[in-house]
Amino acid sequence: MTSSNPTAATPPVNPPITSVLVANRGEIACRVFRTCRDLGISTVAVYSDADADALHVREADAAVRLPGAAPSETYLRGDLIVAAALAAGADAVHPGYGFLSENAAFARAVTGAGLVWIGPPPAAIEAMASKTRAKELLGVEPLDPARVTGSDLPVLVKAAAGGGGRGMRIVRELADLPRELESASAEAASAFGDGEVFVEPYVEDGRHVEVQLLCDAHGTVWALGTRDCSLQRRHQKVIEEAPAPGLPAALEASLLDTAVRAAKAVGYVGAGTVEFLVADGRAHFLEMNTRLQVEHPVTEEVYGVDLVALQLSVAEGGKLAPETPAPRGHAIEARLYAEDPARGWAPQTGLLRLFDVPDGVRLDTGYASGDAIGVHYDPMIAKVTVHAATRAEAVRKLARTLERARIHGPVTNRDLLVASLRHPEYATADRLDTGFYDRNLPALTTAPEGGELAAVAAALAAASARRGRFGGGWRNLRSQDETRTYGGTDGDHEVRYRPARDGGFEVTAPEGVRVVAAAPGRVSLETAGVVRHFDVTAYEDGTVHAGPHRLVARPRFTDPREQTAPGSLLAPMPGTVVRVADGLAVGDPVTAGQPLLWLEAMKMEHRVTAPASGTLTALHAAPGRQVEVGALLAVVQAAAPPEAGS
Repeated sequence: MTSSNPTAATPPVNPPITSVLVANRGEIACRVFRTCRDLGISTVAVYSDADADALHVREADAAVRLPGAAPSETYLRGDLIVAAALAAGADAVHPGYGFLSENAAFARAVTGAGLVWIGPPPAAIEAMASKTRAKELLGVEPLDPARVTGSDLPVLVKAAAGGGGRGMRIVRELADLPRELESASAEAASAFGDGEVFVEPYVEDGRHVEVQLLCDAHGTVWALGTRDCSLQRRHQKVIEEAPAPGLPAALEASLLDTAVRAAKAVGYVGAGTVEFLVADGRAHFLEMNTRLQVEHPVTEEVYGVDLVALQLSVAEGGKLAPETPAPRGHAIEARLYAEDPARGWAPQTGLLRLFDVPDGVRLDTGYASGDAIGVHYDPMIAKVTVHAATRAEAVRKLARTLERARIHGPVTNRDLLVASLRHPEYATADRLDTGFYDRNLPALTTAPEGGELAAVAAALAAASARRGRFGGGWRNLRSQDETRTYGGTDGDHEVRYRPARDGGFEVTAPEGVRVVAAAPGRVSLETAGVVRHFDVTAYEDGTVHAGPHRLVARPRFTDPREQTAPGSLLAPMPGTVVRVADGLAVGDPVTAGQPLLWLEAMKMEHRVTAPASGTLTALHAAPGRQVEVGALLAVVQAAAPPEAGS
């Protein structure tokens, strides 16, 4: 859909861009650099101390340090970023997404320094970056928090600035509203430098559908179709696709028309996205994101365009073609996160020892093998995108690609992504809505099949490696079976085996396994007449990757130091203690489920609650304290159960 924009901004008169600084990090910085290289444009990175050796720094032609690690000290410091661009000789700044990408003051600072801003006019950012003002512009009024009643529930508390699920809270009990307003405001202020929040009706289990816009300064508006982003966790998208499947033609036309109307209303220039929640055949306007979206690759694949290249062209004053490109086929993107979906989506950190995705798909990432995943930023490792002639083909190809990928290191959501893509509700597009994970998470986090066989492969690979180092083999006097135990997502697996007469191995437990071949890096096993092959890699910390399975070698004896007192609350993730419940002190009575403290790491806030009613007997957490996973935060001594008959 193409439209002329009579309120378009005055076309800029800029010379060709020769050097771009990306005011961002990780995957999006690498993605912008890729297009710049293709266009012959030099690149400049900025980096925090935590990102000193990050992939985006290694890939840039030049890099400028932003001292510190926290976003508020680094990537949210517009003054430092403008100074970095000038020092490095850049003539343009691309904001990426997140951080300062929707900050009008930053855009003005960029242009005020004589640099080209690769984004919409500051006035358009101001009109749309605040979700409250954007709703008012389109005639949608938020709720007055002081007048919310029980009949309005559930409601959603939402940050007026920013995105990515930060500063969002679902409220189902009226008594919780004041606390959630305060919590959301604090999180929004930390993430975006703006603590404004608002309240709107919460639409249960609607579809999250959005429209990609691209506008030039000459009056042309492209509406590049729809995307469905309904599969979300913690208000952050997990799987996205284009076009949104199964939309009635009239509804789709209405979405496109509203998006174009929003762009015209503010004289929009550049790339932007208008988001809707679709329920009961009606579209509810959510917001306009005045930047490039994380999920833009699916639109690029369907329309055969490079949105970053078009952003650069528009920033130089170029014109879009009169007609929007024609769509073709279907594209699906999955976000690979370092997180454990079975443990409340807890983010994970550590060394990404090996990261290898099969060829034939699009990979957007800010990590490579050997990189460390730290605690300071979003836990997304990569986006994997496929394009195919039909949706069914794209679903099948993406699931199989993820299944075959070698991802050695922290726990990831890879198994969840594969299971999600193959779930009947998603695979057939029969029921796409934001309640997908609420309904299906227990089933989707069930351990994949084959864990026991993978443990056998791990044990025999280790035995083969020892044999290679120290020799040994079958003896006439049979010795006791060797035993090794491995823990996986489906529990612990004990493997027993002994040397065989032919120089190989004989597996005695589990039963029914025949060893076809065993070497330190590859083991082939036969069960029920089917031979399966496992590539096995073991690391010094006891982690073993056997095919797609991640295992941990269990020690023969339990370390008594690992035992913790009953009621101990351990940090579920590495991060920072951002808040302790007001007035909480050792000796206080607490009730089961009562929030005690809040941790923040990798763009996620985690509430730590009392496991049972009782007494707080220890409190080791304090605001600002950095903790590692497993650190003791507090201890709650459960109240004694009442005696029978009392």
